[in-house]
Amino acid sequence: MTSFVNVAAYQFAALDNLPELRAALRELAQAERLRGTILLAQEGINLFVAGSAAGVELLLARVRAVPGLERLEAKISYSREQPFRRMLVKIKREIIPFGVPGIDPRRSTAPRLPASELKRWLDERRPVVLLDTRNDFEVEAGTFVGAVPIGIDDFREFPAAAERLPAEMKSRPVVTFCTGGIRCEKASALLMQQGFTDVYQLDGGILKYFEECRDAHYQGDCFVFDQRVALDANLREANLRQCYACQAILTADEFNSPQFAEGQSCPRCYVDADSARQELLAARHAAIRAATSPLPGSMAYDNLRPISVPLRLDGAELLDFLDAMRTHLSREEWLAAAREGRLTCRDEVVLPGRTMRAGERLLHRMPAAREPDVSAGIEILDEDSSLVVVNKPAPLPMHPCGRFCRNTLSYILGQVYDGIQLRPAHRLDADTSGVVVLSKSRDVARRVQPQFETGRVQKTYLALVEGWPEQDAWDCHAPLQLAPGPGGLRLPEESGGAAETSFRVLARRADGRALVEVVPRSGRTNQIRAHLWLAGHPVAGDPAYLPGRKVGEMKTLSPGDPPLGLHAHTLTLTHPQTGSDVTYTAPPPEWAQAK
Repeated sequence: MTSFVNVAAYQFAALDNLPELRAALRELAQAERLRGTILLAQEGINLFVAGSAAGVELLLARVRAVPGLERLEAKISYSREQPFRRMLVKIKREIIPFGVPGIDPRRSTAPRLPASELKRWLDERRPVVLLDTRNDFEVEAGTFVGAVPIGIDDFREFPAAAERLPAEMKSRPVVTFCTGGIRCEKASALLMQQGFTDVYQLDGGILKYFEECRDAHYQGDCFVFDQRVALDANLREANLRQCYACQAILTADEFNSPQFAEGQSCPRCYVDADSARQELLAARHAAIRAATSPLPGSMAYDNLRPISVPLRLDGAELLDFLDAMRTHLSREEWLAAAREGRLTCRDEVVLPGRTMRAGERLLHRMPAAREPDVSAGIEILDEDSSLVVVNKPAPLPMHPCGRFCRNTLSYILGQVYDGIQLRPAHRLDADTSGVVVLSKSRDVARRVQPQFETGRVQKTYLALVEGWPEQDAWDCHAPLQLAPGPGGLRLPEESGGAAETSFRVLARRADGRALVEVVPRSGRTNQIRAHLWLAGHPVAGDPAYLPGRKVGEMKTLSPGDPPLGLHAHTLTLTHPQTGSDVTYTAPPPEWAQAK
């Protein structure tokens, strides 16, 4: 018995007031418990949504009330389960990414060919080219008999693929088709621009054809971009699955094969999966060695470091502003930098006495800078199309800060992953080693980052602490300062931010120290170090939280110093691609071995 109505619809139209429309549609979708995606752009709307029949009808009525969308046509299908995980309403540059200027289906596109008319043409065996504008993995699920696949992995590749079509095809009747018709709107317009003289687009796409003509002249199923994977000619969920590693469409037997692992492999790609992964990791490690031999910050260079003025320091005098920012330089060193003309703002030299304004960006030029040495043994624990997971050595800062710019994890990985902007989902202190997760795209980051912000990620640390704790296990709930105090420390404070950490002793060592497993239940800065310091068992090698409730200052250690005994050992999150929980483990460092 079906319980969810699935609707697919699009229309090119001149839209304005997009933020207001997005807010209204988001509110309606939330109230009606709808899920799916609605894309809005100045060129129109594109939506894939599922929910109750009443909720879907309300949504369509609201969309059709928008000027220009009154004639929005919807393709309806049904499913027993909700095929979407969440509801997204986004404003985009295009409702279907194409990237070709001058293509505007609102003004010029090919004639629409009704499904029944196409069937009649095919029944009559008319000499027509059926051009499949979809991605190759969609074509694999099914297509029209004798259709010509355009041969792409992404619709952005269509313009280049169209250039490769035979010249003689330009004078033949060409019918473009896709899932619901939206890609054909732009594809047919481009073909006309390229000189094709007899172009049509299948009105409503394959889904509309299924409604009216079922499987006549069509072999297989129609791929859809949701958890149903594909629909048959009766618009029912097909017995197909997809491998998210190689994107192959799988039969039931292939899906149930022992060679299938969600998000990792299937019978089509299993043979090469492990060897390819090992080759990739080996290549990454070779690139890391090349990028760190010598360390990139060891060679003299002019380092230009930005410092933005926050609202709280609006109107502050230059040196007072720099003091308040708690940089690694003293007031005297900043005074010398200003007098030497090494501080600029908006291409003008900034001198002592200047009033700084919120939002301004001060640039500090450090000529012939050489950075302190760091540990460069970065290990790639895992990598797939969404994430890069590394075992960060220590000491190694994650981001440019203080004396470091190039001798940082972000800079080194930027050299290794040239062309891919890796986005750290969280951070570790420079002196803390262990698991770090980085996203390969902004879209992945949007799905991973909130897991850290809302506490859904499970972490365990290993800590080597001074002394033997009396208890085998204990919890600490001491709130911590929200802003760094003297020396950059976050000390316990009753009015501070809530913090919770669980501890369990793994081994009491003969050297008078103990190895402790740590589970942070919240994510305050320096939380583990501060809570162990409060318990009277500070982390071994900590230059800030010292034994005897004494304090030093936050500073980055040198590779030759005794290491900070803190290691991010495991991390569990929901994988953004598969939706399943996955755990990453960084092997314990030498100091964490029981003695």
